[in-house]
Amino acid sequence: MAQITPPPRPQAGPGDIRIETDGLTPAEAAAVTAVTLAALDEQAEIARVAPPPPSGWELSRRMLRSPLHPGPGAWRASAW
Repeated sequence: MAQITPPPRPQAGPGDIRIETDGLTPAEAAAVTAVTLAALDEQAEIARVAPPPPSGWELSRRMLRSPLHPGPGAWRASAW
């Protein structure tokens, strides 16, 4: 029995939407595309507007000591 291979599919770009199903009307495809693009635009807007949450390093930086400034008498002053 010979194996049937489907024809090669064209490569989709990052902005391309492909709907693969049987019996889809053009109006249904347009509706799915419009809803998908609106959701993608909304997510892009949220990503642009919302500041990223602070990292663990930023949250714990208050617990870090101030930098050392070596100089004359610094060793003696460190005990105070």
